[in-house]
Amino acid sequence: HVQLQASGGGLVQAGGSLRLSCVASGSIFVINSMGWYRQAPGKERELVASIGSNDRANYADSVKGRFTISRDYAKNTVYLQMSSLKPEDTAVYYCNADLYTVARVRAPDVWGQGTQVTVSS
Repeated sequence: HVQLQASGGGLVQAGGSLRLSCVASGSIFVINSMGWYRQAPGKERELVASIGSNDRANYADSVKGRFTISRDYAKNTVYLQMSSLKPEDTAVYYCNADLYTVARVRAPDVWGQGTQVTVSS
């Protein structure tokens, strides 16, 4: 059993910063990639940023230059540093992982619970 636990959301004023964390735990052999998605009310879930095992990061155009994704391999944790936040960044943020379990079974789409980010204008 594998679990992703996200934290760090909250209410912040426009222009402010937040740091999200997501810890993967359980029967993990190796994590290939981790990422953050978000879903605003009435909209589809979208990729915000992802990071592979080579530390190559990928960002949505809307967050480039403002958000930074990083990983702590020893802690099976992914972070999302969000700066210069805008009201349109308001959404529920979900972490995601592509990993192999200790049974060497690939689980390409493991989701954590969401964490709410609200940016006031």
